[in-house]
Amino acid sequence: MVTSPTVSRGQTQRELQTERGVLRYHDFGDGPPLVMLHGSGPGVSGWGNFRDNLPALGAHFRCLVLEFPGYGISDPTGEPPAIASAGSVPRFLDGLGLDRVLLLGNSMGGGVATRFAMANPERVAKLVTIGGIGVNILNPFPSEGIVLLSEFADDPTREKLRRWLDSMVFDPALITDELFEERWQLATSHDALRSMRESYGREAMRRRMAPSADEVPYWARFGAVAAPTLIAWGRDDRVSPLDMAMVAMRHIPRAELHVFPRCGHWVMQEQRVAFEEQVVAFLRRPDQPGDR
Repeated sequence: MVTSPTVSRGQTQRELQTERGVLRYHDFGDGPPLVMLHGSGPGVSGWGNFRDNLPALGAHFRCLVLEFPGYGISDPTGEPPAIASAGSVPRFLDGLGLDRVLLLGNSMGGGVATRFAMANPERVAKLVTIGGIGVNILNPFPSEGIVLLSEFADDPTREKLRRWLDSMVFDPALITDELFEERWQLATSHDALRSMRESYGREAMRRRMAPSADEVPYWARFGAVAAPTLIAWGRDDRVSPLDMAMVAMRHIPRAELHVFPRCGHWVMQEQRVAFEEQVVAFLRRPDQPGDR
């Protein structure tokens, strides 16, 4: 794995007071604003997801890494994690006075970003998603990685966290002892455990597998995404299998799909250099006719 220059947390961390509590985020680089939304899972944070990408992306963009309430270090709102995460994005943009942004989301963050782009097409110049959006076509749901995540949520042990982390990557060597300990400490806080159970515990998964007959799945509305969209996916993803990408690629009007070989769910880390090159090229590409 290629190493990257380091960026310190103290150098980047900021706070934004909102009517639903403090949103914490990281601010690094100069250029057009690129809002970065992290995924879910034990011990997840925006800093953990994207810190290694900041040197390369910050050379071209003002990288704003939001910490979702209940996951990272933003104040919890008392809402279910998915609702709190989605609601934090417009508050974050409004609080910083950002009318139109580039938007990048990983896994759950990709779903949040996609839904925001559907509802607010005028505010999203371009969209990048990393795994996690769409619907299983060939593989069963829940996937192997989601099953392991649910098992941890109901009974958090170090062994179960290790099994889940190993499912996130193609090469388990990426899961260093330092990374494991960082995730364990963050994952076992009271707020983090509550968020995990509310999102992926046995009861939460039962509800997710039996949605209301009146509910229109969000992937059925992909046609509402107006922004040019880059869908990044790991070929060997055991959390969000690659077939999930097919519906998104076909129905988001200006979508393009890039598949990274020898890569699991954490594309931005496991294929960091290739991912950064693709993202920079895509986001800096001049608008084509009809992109606005």
